[in-house]
Amino acid sequence: QVQLVESGGGSVQSGGSLRLSCVASEYTYGTYCMAWFRQTPGHEREGVAAIDTDGSTTYGDSVKGRFTVSQDNAKTTLYLQMNSLKPEDTGMYYCAADPFGCTVVGSDGYEYNYWGQGTQVTVSS
Repeated sequence: QVQLVESGGGSVQSGGSLRLSCVASEYTYGTYCMAWFRQTPGHEREGVAAIDTDGSTTYGDSVKGRFTVSQDNAKTTLYLQMNSLKPEDTGMYYCAADPFGCTVVGSDGYEYNYWGQGTQVTVSS
């Protein structure tokens, strides 16, 4: 089973940028949907962005135009470039993988089989 390790979280001021990374223990392209979810204070876990097995991408409405999901050429590392960060983006960000589905919009990720441990993002106003 694939193992996932996130990094890149930290503290930043509103309007700033961060890039999160998720290193997978095996090649994922064409096999796993790779996604980012987040748990923000007072809210349920929500889908942020995903790359499907065909390379297509999907974004949650709250991050469209600000966040970009990508993979490296080796297809073992997933990235989330976060620009124009807002205080409401504060939370724990998780990398997830699943071989069968790739839903993030309106999803809390229950259907994803593999998860990383999370990385904290804090945006101050």
